Amino acid sequence: MDAEEEYENVKGRETVKDQENAVGQCDALEDDVSVEVRRTDTGAAVCALAGDLDIETMEPAELALAALLGERPPVLVVALQGVGFCDSSGLNLLLRTRTSAAAAGTAFRLAEVPPTVMRVLELTGARSVFALHATVEEALAPAP
Repeated sequence: MDAEEEYENVKGRETVKDQENAVGQCDALEDDVSVEVRRTDTGAAVCALAGDLDIETMEPAELALAALLGERPPVLVVALQGVGFCDSSGLNLLLRTRTSAAAAGTAFRLAEVPPTVMRVLELTGARSVFALHATVEEALAPAP
């Protein structure tokens, strides 16, 4: 194929001029996961994720969680209500973040876990290692 021909990338959102450019195009794609971060008056951090949390889309979530852990908040809550899909890469991100939070002395909690993500946690046995909460407010409440 001629390098000047235009090819649609995997997501069909942008066109690229050649195959070489297509390989490095992943970073320029619109992300399928959105990340919203807020901090509370007590210094806790809440990271709300929405969209698909998989190997192709998790980079923004991964970067945000790493940055938040670098700030060493007393509590980090990841709100998952908007996540429609989570593969093993997304689960691995949550598990790694939990481990890093523990090492940093940060309490790590999941909130608003949708049924699709809960199923992944249950099937893998990972449900038992997370502090799960129905709401962000409940996750931010002091531990009894």
